[in-house]
Amino acid sequence: MGRRKKGRDVSGWVIVDKPAGPTSTAIVNKVRWAFDAKKAGHAGTLDPAATGVLAVALGEATKTVPYITDALKAYRFTVRLGQATNTDDAEGEVIATSDLRPDDAAIIAALPAFTGDILQVPPKFSAVKIDGKRAYALARQEEDFDIAARPLYVDELTFVERIDADQIVLELVCGKGGYVRAIARDLGESLGCLGHVVSLRRIWSGPFDAVEDGVSMDRIEDLAKSPEIDALLCPLEDGLVDLPELRCTPEGATRLWNGNPGMVYPGEAEFGDLAWASFEDRAVAVGTYLSGELHPVRVFARASAAAPD
Repeated sequence: MGRRKKGRDVSGWVIVDKPAGPTSTAIVNKVRWAFDAKKAGHAGTLDPAATGVLAVALGEATKTVPYITDALKAYRFTVRLGQATNTDDAEGEVIATSDLRPDDAAIIAALPAFTGDILQVPPKFSAVKIDGKRAYALARQEEDFDIAARPLYVDELTFVERIDADQIVLELVCGKGGYVRAIARDLGESLGCLGHVVSLRRIWSGPFDAVEDGVSMDRIEDLAKSPEIDALLCPLEDGLVDLPELRCTPEGATRLWNGNPGMVYPGEAEFGDLAWASFEDRAVAVGTYLSGELHPVRVFARASAAAPD
């Protein structure tokens, strides 16, 4: 018999405004401890030096993580022109320099090439696996290796401001799997001046916004293990807002909770769409909508509100 996980059956999203320094995994572990939750995960890693939205899922909300991971995310970042580093950010060693400083017009003109469906080579200091080993581990060992380009959808890449001759601020809206450091590196190379990221902040992730939803780690630690901490939870249903919602009948809800197709009322979903079913304002299941029924792929526990009843 397997060991039973300790902790509460608490479910919902905690939208952490991540500080610079800790890893995403360290933040998740701290949040799980503070809520005394059985299960926790996150929707999209941030580098230790990065700040901003880190959406942490607890309990049943972990079943909605893929829908946030796949959603668009926005970043504001500062690029240092004139220097390339081995990590493509300020944490690494400078490996090349340039005296060229393109003007704002040249930078703005270069941005459209990095929008739409593009191919991007991840940084060598990244978690990409090469023959079963993490790229960053090989890079630290100074091994010679290549990383294959990966597809990335970039919705927007805009020029925000120029801080000084050496630094510009950009905003990026992109899909899953994007590396902001690679955008800075490749933009610098295309302009002939080189570049790397010196600061990075995720300003929103899917439905979650750093200003409106973000909670500081200081606040979480202050309320740790107290009844008041559950007030920081967002409903697990917030992780489903990009999918069409279908209301289900009482009988349909029972069938879905038992893992069977359940009857739902007509809504915005079309035949074959991925959708989610709700009953009495709670998520019941995610599945495929077929001929008046939802065929479940993920089923939520009956008590899956943002905070325990």
